[in-house]
Amino acid sequence: MQLKRKTMTGFALALLCSGLAMAQDIKIAHVYDKTGVLEAYARQTQAGLMMGLEYATGGTMMVNGHKLVVIEKDTQGKPDVAKSQLASAYADDKAALAIGPTSSGAALAMLPVAEEYKKILLVEPAVADSITGDKWNRFIFRTGRNSSQDAISNAVALDKSGVSIATLAQDYAFGKDFVKAFRGALKHAKLVHEEYLPATTTDFTAGAQRLFDKLKNLPGRKIIFINWAGGGNPFKIADLDPKRFGIEIATGGNILPALAAYKAFPGLEGAAYYYYEIPKNPVNKWLVTEHFKRFNTPPDFFTAGGMSAGLAVVEALKKTKGNAATEPLIAAMEGMSFETPKGKMTFRKEDHQAMQSMYHFKIKVDPKVAWAVPELVREIKIEDMHIPITNKR
Repeated sequence: MQLKRKTMTGFALALLCSGLAMAQDIKIAHVYDKTGVLEAYARQTQAGLMMGLEYATGGTMMVNGHKLVVIEKDTQGKPDVAKSQLASAYADDKAALAIGPTSSGAALAMLPVAEEYKKILLVEPAVADSITGDKWNRFIFRTGRNSSQDAISNAVALDKSGVSIATLAQDYAFGKDFVKAFRGALKHAKLVHEEYLPATTTDFTAGAQRLFDKLKNLPGRKIIFINWAGGGNPFKIADLDPKRFGIEIATGGNILPALAAYKAFPGLEGAAYYYYEIPKNPVNKWLVTEHFKRFNTPPDFFTAGGMSAGLAVVEALKKTKGNAATEPLIAAMEGMSFETPKGKMTFRKEDHQAMQSMYHFKIKVDPKVAWAVPELVREIKIEDMHIPITNKR
């Protein structure tokens, strides 16, 4: 009888242990620029990520019996801090995978950490090409668009014969990678000057003068293309009246507060990653409706990106039936398609970059709206853009 009780106890313990194993939480670290110059973007990403996880799990925050637990880590936008925070997430918090960061500089510092710990880093929204290019490793995936997608989509919008373009960008990876890709994508227009200024710049007068000098005596359509993020307002160069030289301003999309500066440029053209009124699909409809309900504002540029990251994670975990081990996740994610607020995205097998649509827009000024409205000219689809593969795989 005693032996029978021991056997039953052992069997019960085995069942209990098995149940605990099945119910083990899946820890997801969000390592992002919670403070610092890109804080506004980061807050959007965080809101979108949580909404994406909620939408994809039907509000349960569970996948195959496993609870999803999000751990937040602040990179402060600093590469050294980002590196240590990611290592802490993997080693101390036992995160199965990580998402983030906002800054390209921070992201580049984090890539080797993912490789060292052999765990996935899903990059959102840092955009430098080198993240999925020459600095890439097989543990890196990215839902965020890269500089080439930004640059090539803007080239599609502006690249016409007889057009001369000068660029104004920040003097670090974000700006330089963009201009490199933009330059390579132009087939008809001519890039006549590249102006790089520190990310902390507040007075753009000297840079603007150099841009004017390069363009003012050229024939045909003349454009200054601005690629900027964070502090400072390069659009103040409009106060210097580039129109007197026949010079236009162009740029890509941005967050809603930044779009307020676009009001000075009705008719401005460019290509955007996202604007809440443009995509027409069930995921975006839910995001817009719920975001208005919860925050009394529309979802913004990086909210959509954060949601896409959450949707990608849940889709991958569903494919692995809740197995959060790295190799099964990589196998599930390579070539994986998933629905987002922008429609379908697909992780390219060669470099794990999410292929996605972009949107050619023209600015409309509506006095009833606090920001300039990017009206859709046309969707620039995946097949319309040749995004180079530049990794060393």
